[in-house]
Amino acid sequence: MYILILGATGRVGSPIVTHALKDGHHVTALVRHPEKIRDHDRNLTVIQGDVLNQEDIVRAMHGMDVVISALNTDGTTTMSESMPFIIEAMHNEGIQRMITVGTAGILQSRSFPNVLRYQSSESRRKSTRAAEEHHRVYSLLKESTLDWTIVCPTYLPDGERLGKYRVERDVLPEGGVEISVMDAAEFTYHQIKDSHYIKSRVGISY
Repeated sequence: MYILILGATGRVGSPIVTHALKDGHHVTALVRHPEKIRDHDRNLTVIQGDVLNQEDIVRAMHGMDVVISALNTDGTTTMSESMPFIIEAMHNEGIQRMITVGTAGILQSRSFPNVLRYQSSESRRKSTRAAEEHHRVYSLLKESTLDWTIVCPTYLPDGERLGKYRVERDVLPEGGVEISVMDAAEFTYHQIKDSHYIKSRVGISY
Protein backbone atom coordinates (compact mmCIF):
# COMPACT_ATOMS: atom_id res chain seq x y z
CA MET A 1 0.00 0.00 0.00
CA TYR A 2 1.17 3.53 -0.77
CA ILE A 3 0.53 5.84 2.17
CA LEU A 4 0.97 9.62 2.36
CA ILE A 5 1.55 10.79 5.93
CA LEU A 6 1.19 14.46 6.82
CA GLY A 7 2.64 15.58 10.14
CA ALA A 8 5.13 12.73 9.92
CA THR A 9 7.63 14.35 12.29
CA GLY A 10 5.08 14.99 15.06
CA ARG A 11 4.42 13.06 18.26
CA VAL A 12 1.68 10.92 16.71
CA GLY A 13 2.81 11.03 13.10
CA SER A 14 6.30 9.72 13.74
CA PRO A 15 5.22 6.37 15.24
CA ILE A 16 2.62 5.99 12.47
CA VAL A 17 5.48 6.18 9.95
CA THR A 18 7.34 3.50 11.92
CA HIS A 19 4.29 1.18 11.98
CA ALA A 20 3.73 1.54 8.24
CA LEU A 21 7.34 0.88 7.30
CA LYS A 22 7.55 -2.10 9.65
CA ASP A 23 4.61 -3.65 7.80
CA GLY A 24 6.30 -3.12 4.44
CA HIS A 25 4.15 -0.29 3.11
CA HIS A 26 5.52 2.45 0.87
CA VAL A 27 5.41 5.69 2.84
CA THR A 28 5.67 9.23 1.52
CA ALA A 29 6.18 11.96 4.13
CA LEU A 30 5.58 15.59 3.19
CA VAL A 31 7.54 17.62 5.72
CA ARG A 32 8.98 21.08 6.11
CA HIS A 33 12.09 19.81 7.88
CA PRO A 34 13.35 16.48 6.44
CA GLU A 35 16.14 16.30 9.01
CA LYS A 36 13.51 15.61 11.68
CA ILE A 37 12.53 12.28 10.10
CA ARG A 38 13.86 9.55 12.37
CA ASP A 39 13.12 6.52 10.18
CA HIS A 40 15.41 5.50 7.32
CA ASP A 41 14.02 2.84 5.02
CA ARG A 42 14.09 2.01 1.31
CA ASN A 43 10.28 2.25 1.30
CA LEU A 44 10.30 5.80 2.71
CA THR A 45 10.14 8.80 0.39
CA VAL A 46 10.62 12.19 2.03
CA ILE A 47 9.36 15.25 0.19
CA GLN A 48 10.29 18.65 1.52
CA GLY A 49 7.31 20.94 1.26
CA ASP A 50 4.43 22.64 3.01
CA VAL A 51 0.80 21.54 3.31
CA LEU A 52 -0.20 25.16 2.67
CA ASN A 53 1.39 24.96 -0.79
CA GLN A 54 -1.10 23.36 -3.16
CA GLU A 55 1.62 22.29 -5.60
CA ASP A 56 3.44 20.41 -2.83
CA ILE A 57 0.24 18.61 -1.86
CA VAL A 58 -0.43 17.58 -5.47
CA ARG A 59 3.14 16.36 -5.90
CA ALA A 60 3.07 14.28 -2.72
CA MET A 61 -0.39 12.83 -3.44
CA HIS A 62 0.51 11.19 -6.75
CA GLY A 63 0.08 7.41 -6.69
CA MET A 64 -1.13 7.15 -3.09
CA ASP A 65 -3.76 4.70 -1.82
CA VAL A 66 -4.52 6.36 1.51
CA VAL A 67 -3.74 9.63 3.31
CA ILE A 68 -3.10 9.93 7.04
CA SER A 69 -2.97 13.40 8.56
CA ALA A 70 -1.39 13.74 11.99
CA LEU A 71 -0.98 17.51 11.67
CA ASN A 72 -1.44 19.43 14.90
CA THR A 73 -2.77 22.90 15.47
CA ASP A 74 0.25 24.62 17.06
CA GLY A 75 -1.96 27.64 17.60
CA THR A 76 -2.39 28.12 13.84
CA THR A 77 -5.06 27.49 11.22
CA THR A 78 -2.75 25.34 9.07
CA MET A 79 -4.99 22.27 9.32
CA SER A 80 -8.18 23.97 8.14
CA GLU A 81 -6.37 26.05 5.51
CA SER A 82 -4.65 23.03 3.99
CA MET A 83 -7.63 20.66 4.10
CA PRO A 84 -9.35 22.06 0.95
CA PHE A 85 -6.08 21.49 -0.96
CA ILE A 86 -5.85 17.95 0.42
CA ILE A 87 -9.48 17.11 -0.40
CA GLU A 88 -9.19 18.49 -3.94
CA ALA A 89 -5.91 16.65 -4.61
CA MET A 90 -7.37 13.39 -3.30
CA HIS A 91 -10.42 13.82 -5.51
CA ASN A 92 -8.28 14.52 -8.58
CA GLU A 93 -6.01 11.56 -7.84
CA GLY A 94 -8.94 9.21 -7.17
CA ILE A 95 -7.99 8.57 -3.53
CA GLN A 96 -10.94 7.87 -1.22
CA ARG A 97 -9.49 6.93 2.18
CA MET A 98 -8.52 9.70 4.61
CA ILE A 99 -7.63 9.22 8.28
CA THR A 100 -6.93 12.20 10.51
CA VAL A 101 -6.02 12.72 14.15
CA GLY A 102 -8.42 15.07 15.86
CA THR A 103 -9.24 15.82 19.47
CA ALA A 104 -11.83 14.57 21.96
CA GLY A 105 -13.20 18.11 22.00
CA ILE A 106 -15.00 17.54 18.69
CA LEU A 107 -16.81 14.42 19.89
CA GLN A 108 -20.45 14.72 20.93
CA SER A 109 -21.12 15.66 24.53
CA ARG A 110 -22.75 12.87 26.54
CA SER A 111 -24.56 15.33 28.80
CA PHE A 112 -25.69 17.61 25.96
CA PRO A 113 -25.84 15.42 22.83
CA ASN A 114 -26.69 18.31 20.54
CA VAL A 115 -23.32 20.02 21.10
CA LEU A 116 -19.68 19.00 20.91
CA ARG A 117 -17.63 18.34 24.02
CA TYR A 118 -15.58 21.52 23.70
CA GLN A 119 -18.83 23.51 23.59
CA SER A 120 -20.04 21.92 26.85
CA SER A 121 -19.01 21.67 30.48
CA GLU A 122 -17.49 18.23 29.79
CA SER A 123 -14.34 19.83 28.43
CA ARG A 124 -11.87 20.97 31.08
CA ARG A 125 -9.72 22.99 28.69
CA LYS A 126 -9.87 26.74 29.22
CA SER A 127 -8.93 27.50 25.63
CA THR A 128 -11.12 26.23 22.81
CA ARG A 129 -8.87 27.46 19.98
CA ALA A 130 -7.45 24.02 19.09
CA ALA A 131 -10.87 22.37 19.24
CA GLU A 132 -12.33 25.08 17.01
CA GLU A 133 -9.62 24.39 14.43
CA HIS A 134 -10.32 20.64 14.56
CA HIS A 135 -14.05 21.44 14.26
CA ARG A 136 -13.39 23.33 11.02
CA VAL A 137 -11.53 20.30 9.63
CA TYR A 138 -14.37 18.00 10.72
CA SER A 139 -16.88 20.22 8.91
CA LEU A 140 -14.81 20.18 5.72
CA LEU A 141 -14.51 16.40 5.77
CA LYS A 142 -18.25 15.96 6.41
CA GLU A 143 -18.96 18.03 3.30
CA SER A 144 -16.55 15.95 1.20
CA THR A 145 -17.18 12.66 -0.59
CA LEU A 146 -14.13 11.03 1.01
CA ASP A 147 -14.17 7.91 3.18
CA TRP A 148 -12.81 9.72 6.22
CA THR A 149 -12.22 8.74 9.82
CA ILE A 150 -11.23 11.16 12.56
CA VAL A 151 -9.48 9.53 15.52
CA CYS A 152 -10.21 11.69 18.57
CA PRO A 153 -7.91 11.01 21.53
CA THR A 154 -8.32 12.66 24.88
CA TYR A 155 -5.23 13.83 26.87
CA LEU A 156 -2.13 12.46 25.11
CA PRO A 157 0.80 11.87 27.47
CA ASP A 158 4.01 10.22 26.32
CA GLY A 159 4.18 6.60 27.38
CA GLU A 160 4.62 3.03 26.31
CA ARG A 161 2.25 1.13 24.08
CA LEU A 162 -0.21 -0.88 26.17
CA GLY A 163 -2.19 -2.25 23.24
CA LYS A 164 -5.43 -2.17 25.25
CA TYR A 165 -7.77 0.78 25.04
CA ARG A 166 -11.42 1.62 24.56
CA VAL A 167 -12.94 3.17 21.45
CA GLU A 168 -16.43 4.45 20.77
CA ARG A 169 -18.05 6.03 17.75
CA ASP A 170 -18.72 9.77 18.02
CA VAL A 171 -18.26 10.00 21.82
CA LEU A 172 -15.45 9.57 24.34
CA PRO A 173 -15.56 6.25 26.20
CA GLU A 174 -17.22 6.72 29.59
CA GLY A 175 -14.75 8.05 32.17
CA GLY A 176 -11.88 8.21 29.68
CA VAL A 177 -9.15 10.64 30.74
CA GLU A 178 -6.04 9.77 28.71
CA ILE A 179 -4.45 7.64 26.02
CA SER A 180 -0.73 7.41 25.30
CA VAL A 181 0.74 8.78 22.10
CA MET A 182 1.91 5.28 21.15
CA ASP A 183 -1.52 3.67 21.54
CA ALA A 184 -3.26 6.54 19.73
CA ALA A 185 -0.77 6.19 16.86
CA GLU A 186 -1.25 2.43 16.68
CA PHE A 187 -5.05 2.69 16.48
CA THR A 188 -4.84 5.48 13.88
CA TYR A 189 -2.50 3.41 11.73
CA HIS A 190 -4.75 0.34 11.90
CA GLN A 191 -7.58 2.35 10.33
CA ILE A 192 -5.94 1.96 6.91
CA LYS A 193 -7.39 -1.57 6.78
CA ASP A 194 -10.48 -1.04 8.95
CA SER A 195 -13.69 0.24 7.37
CA HIS A 196 -15.73 0.10 10.57
CA TYR A 197 -15.42 3.83 11.33
CA ILE A 198 -15.70 5.33 7.85
CA LYS A 199 -17.37 8.77 7.91
CA SER A 200 -17.17 8.77 11.73
CA ARG A 201 -15.29 10.28 14.62
CA VAL A 202 -13.83 7.76 17.05
CA GLY A 203 -13.23 8.54 20.72
CA ILE A 204 -10.24 6.67 22.18
CA SER A 205 -9.01 6.39 25.77
CA TYR A 206 -7.99 3.86 28.41
